Amino acid sequence: MSHKPFRHLLGASVLALAGLACEDDPVLPDADYALTHVTVIDATGGPPRPDMTVLIRDERIVELRPSKDVELPEELKTVDLQGRYLIPGLADMHIHTQDMEQVFPLLHVVNGVTTVREMDGTPFALEWRRKIEQGQLLGPRMVLGSPIIDGTPSLWQNSPVPHIAVRDEAEARARVREAKSQGYDFIKVYSRLSREAYFGIADEAKQLGIPFAGHVPDRVTNAEALEAGQASFEHLYGVMYETSSEEAALRERVASITLRPGTITGYNTWFQQTHAVEWDAARTYSPGKGLRLFGQFARSPSANVPTLAMHDVLDRPMDLRMEDDRLKYLPVSTVEGWKWQLETIYLEGRSEEESTRRRELFQRRLALVGEMHRAGVRILAGTDSTTPWVFPGFSLHDELALLVQAGLTPLEAIQAATLEPARFLGREHELGTVEKGKAADLVVLDANPLDDIRNTTRIHSVVVRGRYISEEERRNMLLDLETLAKQL
Repeated sequence: MSHKPFRHLLGASVLALAGLACEDDPVLPDADYALTHVTVIDATGGPPRPDMTVLIRDERIVELRPSKDVELPEELKTVDLQGRYLIPGLADMHIHTQDMEQVFPLLHVVNGVTTVREMDGTPFALEWRRKIEQGQLLGPRMVLGSPIIDGTPSLWQNSPVPHIAVRDEAEARARVREAKSQGYDFIKVYSRLSREAYFGIADEAKQLGIPFAGHVPDRVTNAEALEAGQASFEHLYGVMYETSSEEAALRERVASITLRPGTITGYNTWFQQTHAVEWDAARTYSPGKGLRLFGQFARSPSANVPTLAMHDVLDRPMDLRMEDDRLKYLPVSTVEGWKWQLETIYLEGRSEEESTRRRELFQRRLALVGEMHRAGVRILAGTDSTTPWVFPGFSLHDELALLVQAGLTPLEAIQAATLEPARFLGREHELGTVEKGKAADLVVLDANPLDDIRNTTRIHSVVVRGRYISEEERRNMLLDLETLAKQL
């Protein structure tokens, strides 16, 4: 399936610069400022390049040269970054902005997240993106999915989570047309869709030239979804069933899942039942079936977004640090809602035996991602913020660390949040690497992330859409966010 429909998604194109100096031309192009003496980790796969100078003008990198070869005019604003490391701006390919509209743009930016993919769009998100693109608001580039399209009853029935429940194929097709007309960039499919509704969405989306992505519904296999053209697969849903030697029996159990109508715990009942099936699937894993499925993924243009940061919380909520320092940047109402979700949805009725199993299940998820990666499956970094204790901006760095724990190298983990999202979105000519001509979305680090992936959290400064946010400005932004959170 082609992903050309994604090529227009990241907002207004950055203006191309005419008349740039060629490599051998000693005359430097005009620049707004220069980042000097920095080690560049460009995410192309090449080795780090020490002592480089990066010139930025009009939101674009206009020059990238060894500092010894650059004589800068005195009037140019320069930033000496000796001893520091420069990587591309990061992309979180699975976020939700629910209840955090006031703080989410800056929470991402101060954490070096310069591109996000919203998986549950709203009219508010459409307006927010417009303001960011027009320069009225500082924030990341935004790719917007439609509101969740789920079956009936939806997992989020009677809940405040925005969603659309469709009863049949006709309703599903109508919702695709509606989302397209409203300006969303792709269709978000969900877990309880019927087969008829799901394949109706796939066909309607293909006819309209809009991608669809999200959950693989309970009644659809990953292999069928690949064949239908699903662009991305979230949370590893269904992968464990499909790689089990007992797949048929497990799918019968999944098909028999029922939700309790008239309550706000539909997600909870589904969650508890599916994870019991996943536990049995993990214990009956078939390496041969795994290789076949992963080969199908690897041969397709589709991507997997495992959201290990989300699974880490939901599998192991009993191990969370309840007084996490990052909570101070979130609205009080959000923190209270998170605590309610943990207690009501994820911890209610959980026995010590189940907790032990779930810790083991999380280790199996890590191993599964490692196997998929080694088989050539495209992996994208995504967090599923705002799941409780999955923090906008901050938790992308947790995801990178978990990807390394799963078996990716630090460079491969960085590429899962830079180069690979750019390729997936069809924007590799503009985003995802530190190269001349690319958009100036950059992160400056105080330590080498290739030595320790956790060094991506040691952020010195950020460049977003060509705007340099200094160490002092970033620190003040965090203080302002803390103050704002107390008022919301």
